[in-house]
Amino acid sequence: MKLPLSFYEYDTLTVARYLLGQRLVHVVNGKRRSGIIIEVEAYQGPEDKAAHSHGNRRTARTEVMFGAPGHAYVYLIYGMYDCFNIITAPEGVPHGILVRAIMPDEGIEEMLYARYGTIDVNKMQMRNLTNGPGKLCKAMGITRVHNGVSLLSHTLYIEACDPLPYEITSGPRINIDYAEEAVHYPWRFYYKGHPGVSK
Repeated sequence: MKLPLSFYEYDTLTVARYLLGQRLVHVVNGKRRSGIIIEVEAYQGPEDKAAHSHGNRRTARTEVMFGAPGHAYVYLIYGMYDCFNIITAPEGVPHGILVRAIMPDEGIEEMLYARYGTIDVNKMQMRNLTNGPGKLCKAMGITRVHNGVSLLSHTLYIEACDPLPYEITSGPRINIDYAEEAVHYPWRFYYKGHPGVSK
């Protein structure tokens, strides 16, 4: 069952925790690719200096963050990697959650081809299939074409699942050294000890 719109309307830090254990689904050419969400990061503009929407920064890129919750925000980093985010909080409040890692669940062969061009991979490649935001987007076939897409669509959505048997823990977000005091906010949530988390 798809998560309803109301799921995404609540406090962003609460939504981030509850996203762990849910299934991200992307239907590509009629075939499901999916993975269980095991690591996320919350961003709460305009006060959060790590958020693209800090200071109510409203640009062509960030406009979707000010829109309705339950939509995708997909942006490019380092000029080469797409990152998938989920818009949360009421409309007009530019909050979002970056999905950092998933545990591959369905369509794994298609995901391997998308990442490596083959299904003949070693254990390290398998472990690294979706343990980072750019990696999971490439494996799942999620690109900037999906920016602004509703997560109630027929092709990109999140399904409700039972939580995995791991403890949820939190800590500082990754690669935001520029964000001054926000560097220390413990807004990265993940399953402690899960081998698929990014770091």
